[in-house]
Amino acid sequence: MSDNQLLEQIERYLNGEMSNDERARFEVLRSENADVNKKVAEHKHFVNLIKQYGERLELEKRLNALHSEIDVHSLEEELMIHPSWIVSIWRNHHSKISVAASIAIFAVLCTLFFTGYLNNHEMNYVKLKGEVEQIKLTTSKLNSQVNGLKRSPGRNSNPANFRGTGFAISSNGYIVTDYHVIKDADSVYIQGVDGKSYRTKVIYSEPGADIAVLQIIDPSFKSFGPIPYAFKKADTDIGENVFTIGYPRDAMVLGPGFLTASTGFRGDTTQYQVSTPVDFGNSGGPLLDSKGNVIGIINAKETHVEGAAFAVKSSYLLKTIQDIPDSLKGSLNLNSKNVLANLSRVQQIKKMQNYVFMVKVYNQ
Repeated sequence: MSDNQLLEQIERYLNGEMSNDERARFEVLRSENADVNKKVAEHKHFVNLIKQYGERLELEKRLNALHSEIDVHSLEEELMIHPSWIVSIWRNHHSKISVAASIAIFAVLCTLFFTGYLNNHEMNYVKLKGEVEQIKLTTSKLNSQVNGLKRSPGRNSNPANFRGTGFAISSNGYIVTDYHVIKDADSVYIQGVDGKSYRTKVIYSEPGADIAVLQIIDPSFKSFGPIPYAFKKADTDIGENVFTIGYPRDAMVLGPGFLTASTGFRGDTTQYQVSTPVDFGNSGGPLLDSKGNVIGIINAKETHVEGAAFAVKSSYLLKTIQDIPDSLKGSLNLNSKNVLANLSRVQQIKKMQNYVFMVKVYNQ
């Protein structure tokens, strides 16, 4: 299929012009081909930008129409002859008001920037990488510059910039997390429930599926031991009880819930929607069914819907692992035996807590 033909198919798909059979075939193609899925997402974003631009032009047109109906010169003369108390205040104190307003606007913009809201094109859909004391770190750097202080860049004085979650996929030190958690990282560490930390390296990533595979390279690491959970290949049914564990804060947190949709945000077929309490820092955590099979990887939530979270399906994790070149993945062998199936939830957590980690990301 040529690029023009693919673009035509994408437009028909997004506009709802396909028949049920055509749509089903295209969704299969989208689920199997990461490049096609990425192009669908990019085209959707492009169309949204065009729509936003058109709405802005329409707003400008309406404002110009309103402005043309106002006799600005008459209004100006009336205010100059009989200035209201607002005009009087502005004349006498406009410099102070301007400074105060500028400070207020700057403070709001700084808050939005450092919390990531200015960088988020989909305000209803946020990925769950946690920023760690980002505003505090920035303020500290500014104070140091003002006072002429220079600090050495040692890790002891520089806590991680970002935090996420990851979990073991083999006993010999391979970890999976979300790609957006480790994107642009200078170094990545994982920390277990026992407080031990290990240095890792990113051996492979699939940005289109939001998946990254890490390998522990710390000489102190030996082995995890047998992984207690298995990885489900088939889709999970709506209504299935699910749970996740992760690190939205320094301690491990359980998020129980159930699967509410077989597709993700805006019908994304690479994801599930789940009703599970998650927060920033949960990105990369495992989503498991009631029997302890990994069915997905938590990566985002919808801000305007309480409890609506999203997880990349485990089939895309398995595909990503298959795509890793042999020269990189070495002896990465997935576990196929699940020992959690007949255990209570408490026992399941105890068995798997040593295989779920806080992912600590450092960058300049």
